Amino acid sequence: MTALSRLFFSLPFLALLSVTVSAAEFIPADAPELLYTGRIDFQNPKAPRLSWPGSSIKANFSGPALSVMLDDEKGENFYSVIVDGDSAHPYVLQTNPGEHSYEISRALPPGTHSLEIYKRTEGEEGSSAFKGLALADGAELLPPPARPSRRMEIYGDSISCGMGNEGADNGPDHLAADKNNYWAYGSVAARALDAEVHTICKSGIGIMVSWFPFTMPAYYDQLSAVGDNDSKWNFGRWTPDVVVVNLFQNDSWLIDREKRLQPAPDTSQRVQAYVDFVRKIRAQYPEAFIVCALGSMDATSSEKWPGYVRQAVTDMRETYRDDKLATVFFDYTGYGQHPRVAQHIANGNKLAAFIRQKLGWD
Repeated sequence: MTALSRLFFSLPFLALLSVTVSAAEFIPADAPELLYTGRIDFQNPKAPRLSWPGSSIKANFSGPALSVMLDDEKGENFYSVIVDGDSAHPYVLQTNPGEHSYEISRALPPGTHSLEIYKRTEGEEGSSAFKGLALADGAELLPPPARPSRRMEIYGDSISCGMGNEGADNGPDHLAADKNNYWAYGSVAARALDAEVHTICKSGIGIMVSWFPFTMPAYYDQLSAVGDNDSKWNFGRWTPDVVVVNLFQNDSWLIDREKRLQPAPDTSQRVQAYVDFVRKIRAQYPEAFIVCALGSMDATSSEKWPGYVRQAVTDMRETYRDDKLATVFFDYTGYGQHPRVAQHIANGNKLAAFIRQKLGWD
């Protein structure tokens, strides 16, 4: 056993492991073989912090044992740990507050394995610092999988986060355990297109008004997804080929039903608010194709709110000569809660087909 392995065994979080497990090889979080995806805070490379839904870590490794080390802020996050590509049967990891080791398996089949650690939940559930992996004695981390060359970015609300998508059809849809961004429409579309995706979303957020004091125009540029904060994402670090904006669902409720904005904005003000936000995105990504989407909750039950999006796109094409814009709408099915996985898969496939046709992606 190496000196580093002996040090690893001395750490307090190994108390959760059985003494019969030979998980002796510690892989630190800054190992070059780890492939990170998402807006991740690398201020401490030994403990990069994941806060946005869909943030992930991929790796290839050998050996029969695997444990994951996380230091979680609130103890409310859920992760899918996908081994050997079996996304239908992930190990669902519920975090505890503080620093812990989570044993995934001690009896993997012989040979090499793939790993993906995927944050299912959003900033509402807090952030996690990833501290590393534990492998079996003598095992090793192998070269990482290839990073996709295509890039997508999603800006959205609870629909884009995947709020409640694994809940029962007749059950509640606000539980963190039922929130799974892996099966949100944007993530489904990205996998269909073999694209890397960043999902910038928060349940309850709008463009003009949210269920809390801040809106997406103030939130979209944060490095950390945990609440309204002063962290800043460096847009130069990662540039998408296509951006999807799926907002206005909360605006529709809060303005038309809840009367939270008084006086209520008129049609031109609603359209202009949408234009102003999309122009913020365009300023960051002059060459990206922007898909202005809406749905599949009841904001698409009539033409009213889709009409604002259509008008905004028309105005941007005419005023700014911006031809790298299009609209797509996800049909309201009549289901009164957040869309479930089946709806997300249908919407993700629709979005993937739309992007494939617009960008000529095979």
